[in-house]
Amino acid sequence: MVLLAAVGFSTKAVLVKLAYAHSTEVDAITLMTLRMLFALPFFLGVALWLQSQRHIPSPGRRELALIAALGMMGFYLAGFLDFAGLAYIPAGVERLILFLYPTMVVMFSSLFYRRPISAGEAGALVLSYLGIAVVFMQPQETVLPRLWLGASLVFASAVVFALYLMLSGARMRRSGSIAFTAYAMTAASIAAVVHFSLSHPLSALNLPLEVYALTLLMAIVSTVVPAFLMHAGIHRIGASPASIIGSTGPVVTLFLAWLLLDESLGMAQLAGAAMILAGVTLVGRSAGNKGKQ
Repeated sequence: MVLLAAVGFSTKAVLVKLAYAHSTEVDAITLMTLRMLFALPFFLGVALWLQSQRHIPSPGRRELALIAALGMMGFYLAGFLDFAGLAYIPAGVERLILFLYPTMVVMFSSLFYRRPISAGEAGALVLSYLGIAVVFMQPQETVLPRLWLGASLVFASAVVFALYLMLSGARMRRSGSIAFTAYAMTAASIAAVVHFSLSHPLSALNLPLEVYALTLLMAIVSTVVPAFLMHAGIHRIGASPASIIGSTGPVVTLFLAWLLLDESLGMAQLAGAAMILAGVTLVGRSAGNKGKQ
C-alpha cells in the first residue's frame, strides 16, 4: 500500500508538467483548483460518512477550524507553491527538493522544541543537502533565473509542508488520520476555489480537453488513492518503515520524467538523488528509533 501510494504521489509532478505543455494559458492556481475540485467529492463523501457514524466522535467547531487551517496550510498553500515552482523547473528536480521536507522537520523540531540533533542525523542532513548541490552542479536545461525561482518556490513549499506536519501531528492522532485528511482536504479545496474565483474570470476554464483529463488523473491517481493507501499502510506497518518505502517516490518521478518528458538523467543527477535518498532515509530511521525509546 505504501509503495503504491509513493508511486501515485510521484506522478503528480509529471502530470503537472504535461498539463503546462498542453496549454500556455493554464497557470498554477487553475491546475490546482481543477485537481482539488475533482478530488473534493471523494474527501467530502468520506467526511459526510464520518459525520453519520455515531460510534465515531465528531470534532467540535474549534477542532474543525484548526483542522481547516492546517489543511489550507499543508494542502493549499504548500500545493500552490509547488505547482507554481513546477512552471520553471524539471519534474525530477522538483521532486528531489520537495523530498527534503523530513530533514526540515528535524531542524524545526530542534529549533522550536529544543530536541537535540544527533551526530547521525547531522551527517544525514549534510548528505541530503550536498545531494541537492550535486544535482544543481549538473547543467540544467532551464534558464538560470527561472531555475532559481522555481527551486525557491518548491523549497518554500517543502518548508510549509514540514511546518504543517509538525503542527498537525497531535490533531491527527486526536481525530484519526482518515477523518483529519478528509476535513483538511475539503478545507484546502474550498480555499483553492476561492483563490481562483478572486483572481481569474470563468473564461480561464476554457482549456483543452487534455488538461481536464490530466487534472482528473492528478485528483485520482496522485491525490485521493495514494492519500488513503498511505494512511492504511502506515496503520499496518508504522510511520518509520513507511517513510523508508516512500523514499522510492523520487526515483519513480525521475524515471517518469525521463520517459514522458524527455528530461535528462545524467550521472550527476543520479548521484545527487542517491545522496538525498540516503540522507532522508537515515533521518527517517533515526526518528523512528527515537520514537521507540
